[in-house]
Amino acid sequence: MGTDTKGKQEVDPELLVAATVFTDETEQSVTIGEAQHAVANGSLSASDITPIGEVINATHPGRRSDDEITLFDGTGVGLQDLAVASAAAELAIAQNKADWTEL
Repeated sequence: MGTDTKGKQEVDPELLVAATVFTDETEQSVTIGEAQHAVANGSLSASDITPIGEVINATHPGRRSDDEITLFDGTGVGLQDLAVASAAAELAIAQNKADWTEL
């Protein structure tokens, strides 16, 4: 977790090439996110990256098999981060794994 910046690298670019890559914001992914290095060396293009909204809206199937490698390059779109955190908290509460007093 942390702020994405130009030059930052936490994942080997070859992993992105081997994976199906999803992101919250494609432009940020290719300029300041984990995809920036794979795009810079020409092994990945922006069109290879799927916005996570396409999975949510069912216009992309998401992970297609148990052996498919998927990678989410979250670049820090605040509103989406809040929505995911809210959904995770609601799910934890519904499954009796947390309550609002713990959150």
